[in-house]
Amino acid sequence: MTKDVIALTPKMPDTWTVMAGLGAAGPDAELTTAADDAVIQLCGTGGRPLVSVEAPVLVQVPGEAQRLLGDQVPAPDGPFWWTEARATTSAPEAGHLAGSVCGRLTLLLGGTTWPPEAATTDVVPPTSDLTALPAPGQPTVDVLTDSTAVVLHDRPVLALTTWLSDVLRTTTQSALSLQIVTPPHVRLSTPARTTLAKSPNRWIIQDPTDGYYDGLTGTVLRWQDGTFAPARTADGQAAIAEAFTTITPTDDRQLIVAFRTEHPADEQLVLGRSLEAAWRTLTGAPPAGWGTAEPINLPWSTRQLTDLARDRAPAPTHLLAIGHPDRPAIATHRITRTTTGIEEDITLTLGYGPDETPPLDAIGPLAETLVAEHGLATMLTSLRRARRDLTAPPHFEAPPVPLALTLGPDDVHETGLPHASRPPLSLRPVQLGPTAKPALHYPLGDGTNGEAWTTLQQLTQHLKAAPGPARSPR
Repeated sequence: MTKDVIALTPKMPDTWTVMAGLGAAGPDAELTTAADDAVIQLCGTGGRPLVSVEAPVLVQVPGEAQRLLGDQVPAPDGPFWWTEARATTSAPEAGHLAGSVCGRLTLLLGGTTWPPEAATTDVVPPTSDLTALPAPGQPTVDVLTDSTAVVLHDRPVLALTTWLSDVLRTTTQSALSLQIVTPPHVRLSTPARTTLAKSPNRWIIQDPTDGYYDGLTGTVLRWQDGTFAPARTADGQAAIAEAFTTITPTDDRQLIVAFRTEHPADEQLVLGRSLEAAWRTLTGAPPAGWGTAEPINLPWSTRQLTDLARDRAPAPTHLLAIGHPDRPAIATHRITRTTTGIEEDITLTLGYGPDETPPLDAIGPLAETLVAEHGLATMLTSLRRARRDLTAPPHFEAPPVPLALTLGPDDVHETGLPHASRPPLSLRPVQLGPTAKPALHYPLGDGTNGEAWTTLQQLTQHLKAAPGPARSPR
């Protein structure tokens, strides 16, 4: 199993401190770099990566250590540096070596190591024959076949870290499937769930009763021809693991707001304002932070994220945003340059406990604000029963139930206002924005009745059937 050890330090690990940490492998250890020099690899036989140490990240967002590592983690007060060492257990000494790298950092800089029992300052020279490990230049994985990269992983929350993003990028470029195997207690962060739900990647649970199963679908899996694939029943159907369907219902809920905005390309355009408007409307405060991976490390700044998107253009930019610890909220944010301007695709998810009321009465005013001030194209709002902390456990969760659909002015115009405003249902859309070119907001229910999916399907079919050229809502 790939073993992660993390140093959380109040001071930045400078070059000399990092070298002292890497000295845990002894004076003869071989060093290489990966991920555009953002990762240093301690190597063994044949240059095979044994331990990968990522560039330190300054975390300036409160609550990130506790969100990803557990409430009991004694993170330093205020901003702190997060340095990850990742070891393959294909070599018995690798985990001990990763613990020594991080233990030396915290000895010199203060702070803490996660998990605390991993910290040491021993010298651990590589001794194993590593010729069976991935070739140099590959990210640290545990099994590599012609079709699949397999990582065995164990920490409280599997998050969309820089490492995971790098592995995904490398496997995609190599036409490989990424399969991450974890024990049953591991949960996925919202961004990691979104990423691993995309084929051909899998989140795989190693269960003592069912063996292996897909943590998002429940499909029982078996190792076949160099990859984990569905185990078929006698009639050829995919089996579902009992552990996936044996659940305790939760009274927690998640409010999901997915919307797309469109803007003309302009030098004065500041991105992220629509996301901030949604956050303020639904929580009373702006996001706490943003970044490109987890842990989310930068204080919220629309100007800085705009600068990053400009630097990366015309390539798309994928960002994350996080809320304050007392109100769980996280967003994925994709910025894309199109032939007509700039699009922002945003999914904001907020968590609520049994004694908290999701602000459903704020959805209409939010739609109106996004139409009037932020170029709203479409918005779908839904509610689901799921964990307040916004992580996904490896068992069945009911799908979200639609609350409302908002169609922006351009889509209403192309569909035709008379057609769009008179669906063959009991729905009575609310006009938003200027009378000459309004948007339409369709309330679909209160999030408790699954029949809202049928209503939404009938509505979208009606909109697609508009006379003349029409653009279906996205």
